[in-house]
Amino acid sequence: MAESVVLDPVDLLLLRLLQNDARTTYRDLAAQVGVAPSTCLDRVTRLRRSGVILGHRLELDPAKLGRGLQALLSVQVRPHRRELVGPFVERIRALPESLTVFHLTGPDDYLVHVAVADMTDLQRLVLDEFTARREVARVETRLIFQQWDCGPVLPPSPSAQTG
Repeated sequence: MAESVVLDPVDLLLLRLLQNDARTTYRDLAAQVGVAPSTCLDRVTRLRRSGVILGHRLELDPAKLGRGLQALLSVQVRPHRRELVGPFVERIRALPESLTVFHLTGPDDYLVHVAVADMTDLQRLVLDEFTARREVARVETRLIFQQWDCGPVLPPSPSAQTG
């Protein structure tokens, strides 16, 4: 398990602001946080080097790219052995329909968030890319009606850690 990094209130505010808009300039960040731009740059650089900030990415709307139907696929792999699941995960990650892959505990081994054009495309994906694989024992499909992003990921407050 990765070690946590000690963050002060300025770091937390920088992270919150960057999560809400990663394109914010250092000058604007510095003004909002109340530090010099050079201090802001140093702090963000330290947060990157320590692995707190993992990167920046462009978020796209799947529906506007012709993938208006999203689903969660619960996948059970049998036998659940490294030599089988490694290639399975790499294949699923390479599919253009795959958005996120989670390795789970419990009755299902993987949860795969996919975006497809329509029900026919979803059926093709499940049959041709999932259940056609020898190691896949079962796939259960759940359609996503709507989703919401949640607030920034920040460490628990000290009161939450002691309570």
